[in-house]
Amino acid sequence: MTAALIDGKTIASGIQQVVQQKIATYREKGFRAPFLAVLLVGDNPASELYVSVKQRACRNVGIDSTVERLSISATQADLHTVIHRLNADPGVDGILLQLPLPASLDAMKAVMEIDPSKDADGLTPTQQGCLNWNIPGIYPCTALAILKILGSLQVSLSGKIAAVVGQSVIVGAPTSTLLTQQGVTVIHLHEQSINPQLLTRQADILISATGVVHLIRKDWVKPGAIVIDVGIQKVGDRTVGDVDFDEVRTQAGFITPVPGGVGPITVAVLLENCLEIYSQKFG
Repeated sequence: MTAALIDGKTIASGIQQVVQQKIATYREKGFRAPFLAVLLVGDNPASELYVSVKQRACRNVGIDSTVERLSISATQADLHTVIHRLNADPGVDGILLQLPLPASLDAMKAVMEIDPSKDADGLTPTQQGCLNWNIPGIYPCTALAILKILGSLQVSLSGKIAAVVGQSVIVGAPTSTLLTQQGVTVIHLHEQSINPQLLTRQADILISATGVVHLIRKDWVKPGAIVIDVGIQKVGDRTVGDVDFDEVRTQAGFITPVPGGVGPITVAVLLENCLEIYSQKFG
């Protein structure tokens, strides 16, 4: 068996085309472009790269964007001051805090300062509450990207078993919630889980978001399962994920590559979220 490759770039392109068309319609009616403000603290090379990718994607679909840069020596108060200024600016539709922050700063405290109505990443307690209550809101981008992937495969989710490895509020927890709302039985694994591979081998869908290189091996995977790798790390000159791709591809039915899998779709969903915030203003 060789798993079919899930092409995240193609899925992302389809999402971006829809966003671009909807923005064009607003512009034809005389409305301004949507505006996304990205907060970047410090000089983390990976964060710099991710922000540049997001800005390029914004330009491609017609979203205006800016990057608010703070030095690595910025204090929590400095960061909150910038967030409050963006909250108060009527020309800013969405706010995105690029994570991770320097170790001296508390990311969750900063996220809680973002106006929930401008929360493009869906991480504020208000938006997480909307997700947990299954009411309309702006949901976390990567969790939504995972649903987009599953939707692209045109498989029925109801009654399936999914194993989600990782419990972060950014990916693991919201993904488990979204899948449960789709009728999936979710096994949620974390650092304290005992014999996790015994649990993951029961899963029709295996999602890993731990940042642990090649954690997921062939013996973790049910034959024919859908494997979605959210992890991304640099090892030498290679970019790899949580999943040992070459090994697991001989066991899975479908698999996402790293890079080119979940990442492009997550960026496309960010654009969708920004458009949704903007459309709530202009109808």
